[in-house]
Amino acid sequence: MDAAPEPTAAVCHDAGAANIVIEAIRAAPAGRRFVVYLQGPALEIWRRDPVARVAVADSLDEALATARFLVTGTGWASTLEHDARALARLRGIPQAAVIDHWVNYGERFVRGGVTVLPDELWVTDPYALAEAQRVVPGIPVRQVPNFYLRRTLAEVSPPPLEPRVLYVLEPLRYTWPGLAQPGEFEALDFFVRNVALIGLRGAPIRLRPHPSDPSSKYDAWLRANVSAGMEMDASPSLVAALSWASWVVGCETMALAIALDAGRRVVSSMPPNAPHCRLPHAGIVHLRELTGAA
Repeated sequence: MDAAPEPTAAVCHDAGAANIVIEAIRAAPAGRRFVVYLQGPALEIWRRDPVARVAVADSLDEALATARFLVTGTGWASTLEHDARALARLRGIPQAAVIDHWVNYGERFVRGGVTVLPDELWVTDPYALAEAQRVVPGIPVRQVPNFYLRRTLAEVSPPPLEPRVLYVLEPLRYTWPGLAQPGEFEALDFFVRNVALIGLRGAPIRLRPHPSDPSSKYDAWLRANVSAGMEMDASPSLVAALSWASWVVGCETMALAIALDAGRRVVSSMPPNAPHCRLPHAGIVHLRELTGAA
């Protein structure tokens, strides 16, 4: 962020890139000029912990009115970041897009059949650097510091000695062939059926909703699975949730990679009928392999 022309506009919707961008702004020298325009989960993150010296725009047009550089996220849940890239391209404003995960790189830049690529891609680790260079050739890719990860790891407590399980939920947005319910519920059911394989039967389990999930999304599932002994996680932050847990389980959310760095035992609950977990990180236990499935 320090090398970007000023003022720099930041436009985000989804939580992953928003966390990275907001913490990079917080870490920038106090005199640097930024303006942010945020919606959805990104706006909620900002409201919980804003950077007081940074201007907040009321519209995308206002955010780009005086900007000399644009940084966006690359989320799937809205067209905001796509629209920002398209408007910046029309106005001749150079731009970078932050990729916060390790999958679906090409699809992130397409809406309604229209592709709008940034001038640069920004990633935060060597895995993402290699994947971006492979999938989106011809665009410069830069590995930038992940101040969000640094802050999280600095604030999270050492793992407790007793087994406690945090299940980090995510909307997978597809139903696997031959199954009626969305993939995130299939994975959750698969975990409950096989929790004994990782020696966690009887351990307290909390379900942490994804920032983009409706608050009531898992209410019916919890009522139907009372015997599983789970409860929703009410921690105010991922730091607090990780500090409580010694094990972290999920499908392929970024929180699993963060949990690994935080010294937690990490399990992917992608079931045998699903694609393999696409996180490239060593150290993740794949529950499907413990059941004998490929």
